[in-house]
Amino acid sequence: MAITLTRLIPMLPVADIGRSIEFYEKLGFEVESRRDEWRWAMLRFGECRLMVDQSINGHPGLPRQGIIYLYPDDIAAYHASVRAKGVEIPDLETTFYGLTEFRLDDPDGNHLWIGQDTRSVA
Repeated sequence: MAITLTRLIPMLPVADIGRSIEFYEKLGFEVESRRDEWRWAMLRFGECRLMVDQSINGHPGLPRQGIIYLYPDDIAAYHASVRAKGVEIPDLETTFYGLTEFRLDDPDGNHLWIGQDTRSVA
């Protein structure tokens, strides 16, 4: 019998749980579950989930090296929505691998790349 994974949920180390939640809410996430005594929260955007955890931030001064890639169904509308909420983001660019995307870091330096394959979208 083969075993399969049913989902993958990244957990990011953060320095301030409240600040992180506020940032990710601007990106469209909502709090699904929060345990302040653990300094942890599960965030949700549609079927996508992300955990932020202050208790695992063993080296708060060091930059993050991981990248989380988010795939909205309408990159232009999502980009405009995030910018309208006051998040400073670069303009959309088309990458050498054909995705339209923008990149930013969260308040703790975790890298977020957000893109959509728009090659066939007219």
